[in-house]
Amino acid sequence: MGFSLNKNKKAVMAEINVTPLVDVMLVLLIIFMITAPIMFNGINLKLPKTSKVSKIDLSSKQVILSISATGEFYIGKEKFLLQELVSKIKTEFKDNKTDTVFIMGDFNLKYGKMAQIMSHLKKNGISNISLVTEFEKEKTQ
Repeated sequence: MGFSLNKNKKAVMAEINVTPLVDVMLVLLIIFMITAPIMFNGINLKLPKTSKVSKIDLSSKQVILSISATGEFYIGKEKFLLQELVSKIKTEFKDNKTDTVFIMGDFNLKYGKMAQIMSHLKKNGISNISLVTEFEKEKTQ
């Protein structure tokens, strides 16, 4: 869409070129698509793999407890001690209006440590616990 003052003279064209804008927007879209899943949990964990049972779409509105292979506890990107977990999780429950904690335990975490953590949470009134795993790729023949 342009305009000119006189057809015979060179006139100023007032036209917007949207191609660079579209290019920039597509690049931003790709960047956000890649970084959005990483934003809610920045802890690098190797999750156990299981067959597909039920799909959980994790978001920042859910309470996610990450446990590293060395036994360090994270809620979001913040590190906590075992004694601080219950109060922090209960605060997150109130803030996010939920009552379920999703535990992402590293594959190399010992089973006994995971059992102790779950027992500690249940003993302190946190009974809705979900374990997060990755799906195994189905083998095709």
